[in-house]
Amino acid sequence: MKEVMTLFKEQISSLGIIFRISRYEDQASYQSHYLGLAWEYLYPLIQIGIYWLVFGVGLKHGQPLNGVSYLPWMVIGITPWFFMNRATLDASKSIYQRVNMVAKMKFPVSALPTIKVVSNLSSFWTMMVFSIFIGLLNGVYPKIAWLQWIYYFFAMICLLVALGVLNSCISVLVRDYHILLQSVMRMLFYVSGVLFNFVTTSFPAPFVHLLELNPYYYIVNGFRESFIGSGWFWQHPMLTLEFWLFVFFVLLVGSHLHYKFRSRFVDLI
Repeated sequence: MKEVMTLFKEQISSLGIIFRISRYEDQASYQSHYLGLAWEYLYPLIQIGIYWLVFGVGLKHGQPLNGVSYLPWMVIGITPWFFMNRATLDASKSIYQRVNMVAKMKFPVSALPTIKVVSNLSSFWTMMVFSIFIGLLNGVYPKIAWLQWIYYFFAMICLLVALGVLNSCISVLVRDYHILLQSVMRMLFYVSGVLFNFVTTSFPAPFVHLLELNPYYYIVNGFRESFIGSGWFWQHPMLTLEFWLFVFFVLLVGSHLHYKFRSRFVDLI
């Protein structure tokens, strides 16, 4: 627990430089491309168009889900997924990529995964605006439940920071881990309820509950409940408890491994 508290203190004390470096990385990532930062938004929009044509028009023939058109239902769920997927993978290789630089500075290595999470927020906000716009065009109007997106956003950041600390440390210790993580994230894309609603009568109840234990599903479904549903997060006490227990466990293990091996990161790389 002491290591978790130390981790929090390092994150809070480094907030200024975290935001500054994340802005720099946003600009540096696409500086050699003609369209520059536009690719941050074009790429997910192209993917959304493909998924909508295949799963919304081709397979579902445009049928609504839970009384809402498939397009806004999909876009509202796929927006946090795009952010979580990219932030998870970027954070997992953050120490491996930057440890030599920060080793020469008075800068906590534990902040490197958080920088990757923050640097992906710009595209997330743009996609959120796009999602709300699509929803308004399809009859999804503001209501009081929209306020709980703040809770799910906070939960999403906590999840990503915890996973970032753990994954970034393991990626240094085991070189193949990042490649394995990419494969796992591809699988999670289809079992996180991003493209279809598996909570139906066609799925056995025990199997549905097993899929609901996926923390990415908790966030994706939470954003949908906020914008197009009517439920509140406290109406799912077991799922909420399971999610936060998972986050705490990952944070506990990740912070322990991080501080145990941090002095050896440069040698291991």
